[in-house]
Amino acid sequence: MEKKKVVGFSFGRKMSNTEVMIKEALLVCEKAGMEIQFLRCDDLNIHICTGCCSCVAGLMMGKGRGHCIHKDDDFHIIEEALMSADGVIVGSPTYEFAPTGNFKVVCDRIGPAHDKTFRGPAIEQGIAQGKAPESYPDPRSTKPRVGALITVGGARTENWLSLSLPNMYEFTFPMGIDVVDKYKYFGAMNIDHVLGRPDVMERMAKLGQNIVDALQAETEEERTRYRGDDKGVCPVCHESILTVGYGGNKVECPVCGIEGTLELVNGEIQVTFSEEQQNRSRLRDAGKWEHSNEIRDGAMTQKKVENLKELKMKYLGVGEA
Repeated sequence: MEKKKVVGFSFGRKMSNTEVMIKEALLVCEKAGMEIQFLRCDDLNIHICTGCCSCVAGLMMGKGRGHCIHKDDDFHIIEEALMSADGVIVGSPTYEFAPTGNFKVVCDRIGPAHDKTFRGPAIEQGIAQGKAPESYPDPRSTKPRVGALITVGGARTENWLSLSLPNMYEFTFPMGIDVVDKYKYFGAMNIDHVLGRPDVMERMAKLGQNIVDALQAETEEERTRYRGDDKGVCPVCHESILTVGYGGNKVECPVCGIEGTLELVNGEIQVTFSEEQQNRSRLRDAGKWEHSNEIRDGAMTQKKVENLKELKMKYLGVGEA
Protein backbone atom coordinates (compact mmCIF):
# COMPACT_ATOMS: atom_id res chain seq x y z
CA MET A 1 0.00 0.00 0.00
CA GLU A 2 1.29 3.44 -0.92
CA LYS A 3 2.45 5.45 2.09
CA LYS A 4 0.12 8.35 2.94
CA LYS A 5 1.55 11.85 3.18
CA VAL A 6 0.56 14.60 5.61
CA VAL A 7 1.73 18.18 5.06
CA GLY A 8 1.73 20.92 7.69
CA PHE A 9 1.26 24.51 6.49
CA SER A 10 2.17 27.10 9.11
CA PHE A 11 1.56 30.85 8.87
CA GLY A 12 3.13 31.52 12.25
CA ARG A 13 6.59 32.50 13.40
CA LYS A 14 9.50 30.06 13.46
CA MET A 15 9.24 27.66 16.42
CA SER A 16 6.45 29.71 17.98
CA ASN A 17 3.08 28.34 19.11
CA THR A 18 1.45 27.62 15.75
CA GLU A 19 4.49 25.88 14.31
CA VAL A 20 5.14 23.68 17.34
CA MET A 21 1.47 22.69 17.59
CA ILE A 22 1.42 21.59 13.94
CA LYS A 23 4.67 19.68 14.37
CA GLU A 24 3.34 17.83 17.42
CA ALA A 25 0.47 16.57 15.27
CA LEU A 26 2.85 15.70 12.42
CA LEU A 27 5.03 13.63 14.75
CA VAL A 28 2.02 11.45 15.54
CA CYS A 29 1.40 10.97 11.82
CA GLU A 30 5.05 10.05 11.28
CA LYS A 31 4.96 7.55 14.14
CA ALA A 32 1.96 5.91 12.44
CA GLY A 33 4.12 5.30 9.36
CA MET A 34 3.09 8.27 7.27
CA GLU A 35 5.38 10.56 5.30
CA ILE A 36 5.36 14.11 6.64
CA GLN A 37 6.37 17.53 5.32
CA PHE A 38 6.33 20.95 6.96
CA LEU A 39 6.14 24.34 5.24
CA ARG A 40 6.68 27.68 6.97
CA CYS A 41 4.65 29.70 4.49
CA ASP A 42 5.85 33.10 5.68
CA ASP A 43 9.35 32.17 4.48
CA LEU A 44 8.02 31.99 0.92
CA ASN A 45 7.58 34.83 -1.54
CA ILE A 46 3.94 34.65 -2.65
CA HIS A 47 2.54 37.38 -4.90
CA ILE A 48 -1.03 38.57 -4.37
CA CYS A 49 -3.81 37.44 -6.69
CA THR A 50 -4.60 40.20 -9.21
CA GLY A 51 -8.12 38.96 -9.94
CA CYS A 52 -7.36 38.65 -13.65
CA CYS A 53 -9.24 35.29 -13.82
CA SER A 54 -6.91 33.90 -16.50
CA CYS A 55 -6.42 30.70 -14.46
CA VAL A 56 -10.14 29.88 -14.37
CA ALA A 57 -10.83 31.15 -17.89
CA GLY A 58 -8.24 28.75 -19.23
CA LEU A 59 -9.76 25.84 -17.33
CA MET A 60 -13.27 26.63 -18.58
CA MET A 61 -11.99 26.75 -22.18
CA GLY A 62 -10.08 23.51 -21.81
CA LYS A 63 -6.75 25.27 -22.18
CA GLY A 64 -3.83 25.17 -19.80
CA ARG A 65 -3.35 23.74 -16.32
CA GLY A 66 -5.02 26.45 -14.26
CA HIS A 67 -1.68 28.02 -13.47
CA CYS A 68 -1.33 31.63 -12.36
CA ILE A 69 0.14 34.41 -14.49
CA HIS A 70 2.75 34.88 -11.72
CA LYS A 71 5.75 32.75 -12.65
CA ASP A 72 8.45 34.33 -10.50
CA ASP A 73 7.36 33.53 -6.94
CA ASP A 74 7.31 30.50 -4.65
CA PHE A 75 3.70 29.43 -4.98
CA HIS A 76 4.79 26.34 -6.89
CA ILE A 77 6.25 25.04 -3.61
CA ILE A 78 2.86 25.26 -1.89
CA GLU A 79 1.11 23.83 -4.93
CA GLU A 80 3.35 20.76 -5.14
CA ALA A 81 2.99 20.17 -1.40
CA LEU A 82 -0.79 20.28 -1.81
CA MET A 83 -0.75 17.98 -4.83
CA SER A 84 1.38 15.41 -2.99
CA ALA A 85 -0.65 15.53 0.24
CA ASP A 86 -3.27 13.05 1.37
CA GLY A 87 -3.79 15.04 4.57
CA VAL A 88 -3.10 18.65 5.53
CA ILE A 89 -2.73 20.39 8.87
CA VAL A 90 -3.11 24.15 8.47
CA GLY A 91 -2.29 26.59 11.25
CA SER A 92 -2.44 30.37 11.52
CA PRO A 93 -2.25 32.84 14.37
CA THR A 94 -5.21 35.14 14.88
CA TYR A 95 -4.25 38.80 14.56
CA GLU A 96 -7.41 40.86 14.09
CA PHE A 97 -10.34 38.47 14.56
CA ALA A 98 -9.10 36.34 11.67
CA PRO A 99 -6.07 34.55 10.17
CA THR A 100 -3.03 36.46 8.93
CA GLY A 101 -2.77 38.45 5.72
CA ASN A 102 -0.30 35.96 4.28
CA PHE A 103 -2.80 33.18 4.92
CA LYS A 104 -5.40 35.07 2.89
CA VAL A 105 -2.92 35.69 0.05
CA VAL A 106 -2.25 31.96 -0.24
CA CYS A 107 -5.97 31.15 -0.11
CA ASP A 108 -6.66 33.60 -2.93
CA ARG A 109 -4.01 31.90 -5.03
CA ILE A 110 -5.44 28.44 -4.31
CA GLY A 111 -9.01 29.64 -4.89
CA PRO A 112 -10.94 28.88 -8.08
CA ALA A 113 -7.74 27.89 -9.89
CA HIS A 114 -7.67 24.68 -7.84
CA ASP A 115 -11.40 24.13 -7.46
CA LYS A 116 -12.07 20.47 -8.22
CA THR A 117 -15.21 21.34 -10.22
CA PHE A 118 -13.10 23.44 -12.60
CA ARG A 119 -10.05 21.19 -12.68
CA GLY A 120 -11.93 17.89 -12.83
CA PRO A 121 -13.63 18.44 -16.22
CA ALA A 122 -10.40 19.85 -17.67
CA ILE A 123 -8.50 16.75 -16.57
CA GLU A 124 -11.16 14.42 -17.98
CA GLN A 125 -11.21 16.32 -21.27
CA GLY A 126 -7.43 16.26 -21.55
CA ILE A 127 -7.27 12.51 -20.96
CA ALA A 128 -10.17 11.79 -23.33
CA GLN A 129 -8.53 13.82 -26.09
CA GLY A 130 -5.19 12.13 -25.59
CA LYS A 131 -3.40 15.36 -24.72
CA ALA A 132 0.04 15.41 -23.19
CA PRO A 133 -0.22 15.39 -19.36
CA GLU A 134 1.63 18.70 -19.10
CA SER A 135 -1.14 20.41 -21.09
CA TYR A 136 -3.97 19.83 -18.58
CA PRO A 137 -4.25 20.11 -14.76
CA ASP A 138 -2.40 17.76 -12.46
CA PRO A 139 -4.56 14.62 -12.05
CA ARG A 140 -3.72 14.67 -8.33
CA SER A 141 -5.89 17.80 -8.02
CA THR A 142 -9.09 15.88 -7.36
CA LYS A 143 -7.92 13.02 -5.15
CA PRO A 144 -9.61 12.71 -1.73
CA ARG A 145 -7.87 14.56 1.11
CA VAL A 146 -8.54 15.17 4.78
CA GLY A 147 -7.47 18.14 6.86
CA ALA A 148 -7.33 19.83 10.24
CA LEU A 149 -7.32 23.52 11.15
CA ILE A 150 -5.51 25.25 14.03
CA THR A 151 -5.59 28.87 15.14
CA VAL A 152 -3.80 30.59 18.02
CA GLY A 153 -4.76 33.86 19.70
CA GLY A 154 -3.28 35.73 22.62
CA ALA A 155 -6.59 37.12 23.88
CA ARG A 156 -8.06 35.51 26.97
CA THR A 157 -11.54 36.00 25.57
CA GLU A 158 -12.47 33.33 23.03
CA ASN A 159 -14.64 35.63 20.91
CA TRP A 160 -11.56 37.59 19.80
CA LEU A 161 -10.87 34.55 17.60
CA SER A 162 -14.45 34.34 16.35
CA LEU A 163 -13.73 34.71 12.64
CA SER A 164 -10.55 32.62 12.50
CA LEU A 165 -11.65 29.04 11.98
CA PRO A 166 -14.59 30.01 9.73
CA ASN A 167 -12.14 31.87 7.46
CA MET A 168 -9.67 29.01 7.46
CA TYR A 169 -12.05 26.90 5.40
CA GLU A 170 -10.89 29.08 2.50
CA PHE A 171 -7.77 26.92 2.38
CA THR A 172 -9.59 23.60 2.20
CA PHE A 173 -12.87 23.99 0.35
CA PRO A 174 -11.70 24.63 -3.24
CA MET A 175 -10.04 21.20 -3.46
CA GLY A 176 -12.76 19.53 -1.42
CA ILE A 177 -10.47 18.73 1.52
CA ASP A 178 -12.61 17.18 4.25
CA VAL A 179 -11.90 18.86 7.60
CA VAL A 180 -12.02 16.16 10.27
CA ASP A 181 -10.74 18.19 13.22
CA LYS A 182 -9.96 21.77 14.28
CA TYR A 183 -8.72 23.54 17.36
CA LYS A 184 -8.82 27.10 18.70
CA TYR A 185 -6.10 27.94 21.25
CA PHE A 186 -6.94 31.23 22.96
CA GLY A 187 -5.35 32.84 25.99
CA ALA A 188 -1.88 32.18 24.57
CA MET A 189 -0.68 35.47 26.08
CA ASN A 190 -0.98 33.91 29.56
CA ILE A 191 2.18 31.83 29.07
CA ASP A 192 5.25 32.47 26.96
CA HIS A 193 4.96 29.26 24.90
CA VAL A 194 2.45 26.51 24.30
CA LEU A 195 5.04 23.98 25.44
CA GLY A 196 4.06 25.10 28.93
CA ARG A 197 0.52 23.86 28.24
CA PRO A 198 0.68 20.04 28.23
CA ASP A 199 -3.11 19.88 27.83
CA VAL A 200 -2.92 21.76 24.53
CA MET A 201 -0.03 19.62 23.30
CA GLU A 202 -1.98 16.48 24.17
CA ARG A 203 -4.85 17.86 22.12
CA MET A 204 -2.47 18.35 19.19
CA ALA A 205 -1.36 14.74 19.49
CA LYS A 206 -5.05 13.78 19.36
CA LEU A 207 -5.52 16.00 16.29
CA GLY A 208 -2.66 14.17 14.60
CA GLN A 209 -4.21 10.83 15.53
CA ASN A 210 -7.53 11.96 14.08
CA ILE A 211 -5.78 12.63 10.77
CA VAL A 212 -4.19 9.16 10.93
CA ASP A 213 -7.52 7.49 11.71
CA ALA A 214 -9.24 9.30 8.84
CA LEU A 215 -6.53 8.33 6.35
CA GLN A 216 -6.65 4.71 7.51
CA ALA A 217 -10.45 4.50 7.34
CA GLU A 218 -11.91 1.79 5.11
CA THR A 219 -15.07 3.63 4.06
CA GLU A 220 -15.79 7.08 2.69
CA GLU A 221 -18.21 7.78 5.52
CA GLU A 222 -15.60 6.97 8.14
CA ARG A 223 -12.85 8.85 6.31
CA THR A 224 -14.83 12.09 6.23
CA ARG A 225 -16.35 11.78 9.71
CA TYR A 226 -15.75 14.88 11.84
CA ARG A 227 -13.71 14.01 14.92
CA GLY A 228 -13.39 17.41 16.63
CA ASP A 229 -14.55 18.18 20.17
CA ASP A 230 -16.96 21.00 19.35
CA LYS A 231 -19.70 19.88 16.96
CA GLY A 232 -20.98 23.46 16.54
CA VAL A 233 -24.39 24.47 15.23
CA CYS A 234 -23.87 23.66 11.55
CA PRO A 235 -23.75 19.87 10.96
CA VAL A 236 -21.47 20.29 7.93
CA CYS A 237 -18.70 22.73 8.96
CA HIS A 238 -19.38 22.43 12.71
CA GLU A 239 -19.10 26.19 13.22
CA SER A 240 -21.58 28.14 15.35
CA ILE A 241 -21.49 31.42 13.46
CA LEU A 242 -24.82 32.38 11.84
CA THR A 243 -26.12 35.14 9.59
CA VAL A 244 -29.60 36.45 10.41
CA GLY A 245 -31.92 38.94 8.74
CA TYR A 246 -33.49 36.85 5.99
CA GLY A 247 -37.00 37.22 7.34
CA GLY A 248 -38.92 35.06 9.75
CA ASN A 249 -36.77 32.50 11.49
CA LYS A 250 -34.41 31.86 8.57
CA VAL A 251 -30.67 31.89 9.22
CA GLU A 252 -27.64 31.01 7.12
CA CYS A 253 -24.32 29.33 7.83
CA PRO A 254 -21.83 31.77 6.27
CA VAL A 255 -19.18 29.07 5.89
CA CYS A 256 -21.38 26.60 4.03
CA GLY A 257 -23.79 29.10 2.45
CA ILE A 258 -26.80 27.01 3.46
CA GLU A 259 -30.15 28.01 4.96
CA GLY A 260 -31.53 26.80 8.26
CA THR A 261 -34.40 27.55 10.60
CA LEU A 262 -33.97 28.88 14.13
CA GLU A 263 -36.38 28.03 16.91
CA LEU A 264 -36.58 28.57 20.66
CA VAL A 265 -37.32 25.22 22.32
CA ASN A 266 -37.72 25.16 26.11
CA GLY A 267 -35.73 28.34 26.34
CA GLU A 268 -32.87 27.05 24.18
CA ILE A 269 -31.95 28.08 20.65
CA GLN A 270 -32.09 25.24 18.14
CA VAL A 271 -31.08 25.51 14.49
CA THR A 272 -32.13 22.92 11.93
CA PHE A 273 -30.59 22.43 8.48
CA SER A 274 -32.46 20.11 6.15
CA GLU A 275 -30.65 17.27 4.41
CA GLU A 276 -31.20 19.05 1.11
CA GLN A 277 -29.52 22.21 2.41
CA GLN A 278 -26.64 20.25 3.95
CA ASN A 279 -25.96 18.57 0.62
CA ARG A 280 -25.62 21.93 -1.15
CA SER A 281 -22.98 23.20 1.26
CA ARG A 282 -20.05 24.72 -0.59
CA LEU A 283 -17.90 22.21 1.29
CA ARG A 284 -19.61 19.37 -0.59
CA ASP A 285 -19.53 18.52 -4.28
CA ALA A 286 -23.13 19.51 -5.04
CA GLY A 287 -22.62 22.98 -3.59
CA LYS A 288 -19.31 23.37 -5.39
CA TRP A 289 -20.93 22.45 -8.71
CA GLU A 290 -23.76 24.89 -8.01
CA HIS A 291 -21.22 27.69 -7.67
CA SER A 292 -18.94 26.75 -10.55
CA ASN A 293 -21.93 26.43 -12.91
CA GLU A 294 -23.02 29.89 -11.75
CA ILE A 295 -19.58 31.22 -12.71
CA ARG A 296 -19.67 29.48 -16.07
CA ASP A 297 -23.11 30.89 -16.81
CA GLY A 298 -22.00 34.36 -15.79
CA ALA A 299 -18.99 34.18 -18.07
CA MET A 300 -21.13 33.01 -21.01
CA THR A 301 -23.95 35.53 -20.57
CA GLN A 302 -21.98 38.54 -19.34
CA LYS A 303 -23.32 41.82 -20.75
CA LYS A 304 -20.87 44.25 -22.29
CA VAL A 305 -20.94 47.94 -21.41
CA GLU A 306 -20.90 50.16 -24.46
CA ASN A 307 -18.19 52.82 -24.67
CA LEU A 308 -16.59 51.42 -21.51
CA LYS A 309 -13.18 52.86 -22.30
CA GLU A 310 -14.62 56.34 -22.68
CA LEU A 311 -16.73 56.01 -19.52
CA LYS A 312 -13.66 55.10 -17.50
CA MET A 313 -11.81 58.24 -18.54
CA LYS A 314 -13.67 60.31 -15.94
CA TYR A 315 -12.03 58.30 -13.17
CA LEU A 316 -8.53 57.99 -14.58
CA GLY A 317 -6.02 59.39 -12.08
CA VAL A 318 -8.60 60.64 -9.57
CA GLY A 319 -6.94 61.18 -6.18
CA GLU A 320 -3.61 59.77 -7.31
CA ALA A 321 -0.40 61.58 -6.46
